[in-house]
Amino acid sequence: MKEHSPVPTDIDPVQLTADLIRCPSVTPEEGGALVLLQKLLADAGFDCHRVDRNGTPNLFARWGRKGANRTFGFNGHTDVVPVGDADAWTCDPFGGEISDGWLWGRGATDMKSGVAAFVAAAVDFVRETPPDGAILLTITGDEEGPGKDGTLALLDWMAERGEAMSVCLVGEPTCPERMGEMMKIGRRGSMSVTFTAEGVQGHSAYPHRAKNPLHALVRVMDRLASEPLDEGTEHFDASTLAITTIDTGNTATNVIPARAIARVNIRFNDAHTSETLTARLREHALAIQAETGVNFALDVVVSGESFLTPPGDFVRMVAVSVEAETGVTPVLSTSGGTSDARFVKDHCPVVEFGLVGKTMHQVDERVEVAQIGQLKAIYSRILRDYFA
Repeated sequence: MKEHSPVPTDIDPVQLTADLIRCPSVTPEEGGALVLLQKLLADAGFDCHRVDRNGTPNLFARWGRKGANRTFGFNGHTDVVPVGDADAWTCDPFGGEISDGWLWGRGATDMKSGVAAFVAAAVDFVRETPPDGAILLTITGDEEGPGKDGTLALLDWMAERGEAMSVCLVGEPTCPERMGEMMKIGRRGSMSVTFTAEGVQGHSAYPHRAKNPLHALVRVMDRLASEPLDEGTEHFDASTLAITTIDTGNTATNVIPARAIARVNIRFNDAHTSETLTARLREHALAIQAETGVNFALDVVVSGESFLTPPGDFVRMVAVSVEAETGVTPVLSTSGGTSDARFVKDHCPVVEFGLVGKTMHQVDERVEVAQIGQLKAIYSRILRDYFA
């Protein structure tokens, strides 16, 4: 039987957040954050495993029996984006300082506070009211990076060992302005596409002897920018397509280049998949190719598909807990960018709820101290209601 150190009574999520901020865990560095959490969770009786893959640090922790009928999961990350100009910060970005009711530092909002809140809620809950079921925590060090060896590695590892979550809550910051106003029940898909147009180089005074890839490329871009993808769906706003660059590298004013590239980024709702959108883009490119003789190649990178967790018992339970602790009825949103929920959704129903995210990734990232305690209270209530 394992020997564990005594676990503090009522873990303070503010202090835990400050301790995590002091771990310089800029992606892909672990920085001591997962080591700290593993010790705390192991001392509380959680079965912990480091699930590192290709140098990416990850932590799996479970309290309760593997394969329990009811297993509540939390997901989050301890890695953070770079601090930028450290001299521009009011406080040490890795100091975890508390001043005027705010906790300062990189990761204060995104999302060491969320991890601290759900770890504190989970540890206190299993100690005070051991549930008939299991609680499972998946914490990655690669959410701000490529994402290929973070939560995906944890889910792969779990599948190999028969570990599973019945439902999962991702603790990303979700509230735009005030605590409790928004939770995420889905996310738009995201994909980036590079169009390469290959023509024939020539003198600009003799354009008939060349095939200008720019003329063809801008015609494709104009069609894409002028034609709406959709008008939105029941739970999603309209999909968007943004042209992010058109370039040839051509410095001469009298030369028609042989090649040109353009890139677009698409954020899409549940009216599409990356496959249907890719087919649509290829159709436009091939039509212009047939008209101009300029050849097109497309390179597609998909960051995630759109998904929705339909409003039901799980969504209602989280929303009721948020309202009970904040007095605010959360909007059920699918806005924003991507998160690791895009991976979890293939494993089990997933929703996201966390703090106000106004300062995330900024210089002087900070969080109101009171919000961290409030978030722990929300997560604690969710656990009580789920296992009631």
